[in-house]
Amino acid sequence: MRRSLYCIGGPIIHCTLYITILQSCNVAKHLPTGEKLYVGADFVLKTDSTIAKKEKERLVTELQALARPRPNSRIFGFPYKVAFYYFVGEPKKEKGFRAGLRRKFGEAPVLASARGLAANGQLMGNTLENEGYFGTSLQGDFVDVNGYQTKARYTIQVPQRYLIDSVSFIGDSTLVARAMFNASPQSFLKAGNPFVLDVVKAEKERIGSAIKQRGFFYFLPDYVTVLTDTAVGNHRVRFYLAIKPDIPAAAKVPYFLRNIYIFPNYTLATARTDTNRTLAYQAPIPTAADSGKTAPPGKFYIVDSSRVYNPVLFEDVISIRPGRRYNSRAQDLSLSRLVNLGTFKYIRNRFEPVGRYGRDSALMDANYYLTPLPKRSVRLEVSGNSRSNNLAGTLLTASYIDRNFLRRAEQLQVNATAGIDLQIGAAGRGVTNYRYGIDATLSFPRLVSPFKIRYDRRSILPKTNLTVGYEILQRDSLYNLSSARASFGYAFRTSNRVEHSFSPFYVNYVNIYNFEQPKFIAGLLDTLTGPTYARLLKAQFILSALYTFNYNSDPQTRRRYTNRLTINMEPAGNLAGLLIKPDDTGYKNIAGLPFAQFFRFDLDTRHYFQLSPKLTWANRFFGGVGIPYGNSNEMPFIRQYFIGGANSVRAFRPRAAGPGTYTPAKGTLFQDGGGDIKLEVNTELRAKLTSLLQLAAFVDAGNVWSYARVSTYGPGAEFTKDFAKQLAIGGGIGLRIDLSYFLVRADLATPFSIPYLPEGQRWVLNKINFRDRDWRRDNLVLNIAVGYPF
Repeated sequence: MRRSLYCIGGPIIHCTLYITILQSCNVAKHLPTGEKLYVGADFVLKTDSTIAKKEKERLVTELQALARPRPNSRIFGFPYKVAFYYFVGEPKKEKGFRAGLRRKFGEAPVLASARGLAANGQLMGNTLENEGYFGTSLQGDFVDVNGYQTKARYTIQVPQRYLIDSVSFIGDSTLVARAMFNASPQSFLKAGNPFVLDVVKAEKERIGSAIKQRGFFYFLPDYVTVLTDTAVGNHRVRFYLAIKPDIPAAAKVPYFLRNIYIFPNYTLATARTDTNRTLAYQAPIPTAADSGKTAPPGKFYIVDSSRVYNPVLFEDVISIRPGRRYNSRAQDLSLSRLVNLGTFKYIRNRFEPVGRYGRDSALMDANYYLTPLPKRSVRLEVSGNSRSNNLAGTLLTASYIDRNFLRRAEQLQVNATAGIDLQIGAAGRGVTNYRYGIDATLSFPRLVSPFKIRYDRRSILPKTNLTVGYEILQRDSLYNLSSARASFGYAFRTSNRVEHSFSPFYVNYVNIYNFEQPKFIAGLLDTLTGPTYARLLKAQFILSALYTFNYNSDPQTRRRYTNRLTINMEPAGNLAGLLIKPDDTGYKNIAGLPFAQFFRFDLDTRHYFQLSPKLTWANRFFGGVGIPYGNSNEMPFIRQYFIGGANSVRAFRPRAAGPGTYTPAKGTLFQDGGGDIKLEVNTELRAKLTSLLQLAAFVDAGNVWSYARVSTYGPGAEFTKDFAKQLAIGGGIGLRIDLSYFLVRADLATPFSIPYLPEGQRWVLNKINFRDRDWRRDNLVLNIAVGYPF
């Protein structure tokens, strides 16, 4: 109780403390004689007429980020932390109470320094020169703000920017020079672009990487020289790129691979045995010589006397091949795949030159030392979780992992779980959920399929997953729900931006039992909640296929705009519907159970704009539709869409809005219902205050609707042309605590438009009254969750 009072009263205590400081402490009299407090920097840019306004603003922002030192924190221009620093006074002990108080709430004064002014001027001038503004002149001085505070003012004359006139690659007929010429079409340096030193450095790195991919093992980017000629005139610069003449001889020749040795059981304790090449066997892996190509003789050897691993595993994982040129990209891919297998704890490799190959190339052997993880392991894990329906709780998971299950790095994982979820903000009306389950997943680091599936072989290995599971959900005082599921599917990439997940087989059986509970029976008999509860009594049997498409912005991009797109498709019961005939009732059954038939499609697109280093504008649009047919008049409730909660329209509690204008029963926090169609739009402004604290302001809008005219929820639930008038709209503010490993979020929201009110009365902005206790209880919704909402 004492802690709660402290947290609530903390800001009041701080304000009182700082007011006392303002009244009793004069910062000016404590500053060293002749010194003034530094409060920041201003920039006056006098630019050439060719420089656009937007470019000028960019330069000011960049120069402001370079200015040092950082001034003290201020409120309304007053350096309150410096005042507190002097108010506390010099501590007698380094680790005493006063010292700790001073460190936590105070700041030593940042004083104006002529030396810092000169250093900043040199750094800023160099930065502008590096961006092509040659001949920049800069003058800095101090301008008094008041009697004891001063700021730096930099007056900068920015001339016309230099542009690239032409780019030439020069060199002789050597192999390394030819490799540079072959890589020239992809140059980052383009005629007409501005001169930027960072782009020149990136071009050297690109050339070095491209040459290394062509077999030049010992080549480094520093071996590329870039000459510039600014005497062209008209603020133009010419580039000449060449290979330095004095590079080492080993860097001038390409290397071919002779033998590749794999040591998959390597440990320091048994290194002598594990690396004994006399125990190696030749793997049946094709080489360049096997394909009839002219190539040096070479073989693929594995030192694995007990045959723990199937040699085909290394054919899938190792991208380099005996008899072929060394390729740094293939080498990086091999290491990445070995790491992602999850079978090896440590991975080390070494290349050994072994002689010449012809006149202009050389040979090397490759060695991979792989230290395996334990074959079997058991793990016990306790975790906290939050769900979109405002449930929070704990989960206990016991996991058993068997690595290299079928000798090709397959991984079998069995999880047994038990957990409890409590409803946040239920005011005594919520329901406690108990979860028990077991599932097993067998993962293959390859595509297991009778036909060929194309994927990007330059990326990490694809996966085939076989999963079975069973779960029991016990909703206290309501009912029990059992769910059995099985799936078989693939996950693979076609590029570093695009990922596919396809499950041609997915089966899910959901059944409700033990529903003879007083609360559930009361809800069943209620005229408002009865139809919803009656739906739960029907068993759900789903046979479907699942496909997911994910697109992400280039992970290496530094652009201020990034985006993400996810598309899901699920046809259910179509194949079974073609093969099975209906019974006397008109339904098609499997083992006496009618299976669901529907087609579900949804799209989730997210867009992020980096407005400044500490300000991000995040947006999301979600649209989904489920079309029931055949055996199904409505979508199964486990495949319906819902609105409200911590990751949806946050001004409404989970499932408290929709479908359409349907009016939910008051006091029913455990409503199980949703819609076949969903539209949702979210926008959020995120401000980073410190490395720990973030603030957010957001607006959410959305709703769900029934696809059919006649549904469980009656008139008003179906999707019509008036859908825009039926959106649930709300907004609010949020506080986030970034703990590095995860982010804790608290969002406080209130409705702006309530869809189930009569038309013309849905907008409730004019009814907002924070002083009214009843209004706060009915309209303020606090969402506590882990992670961003989108």
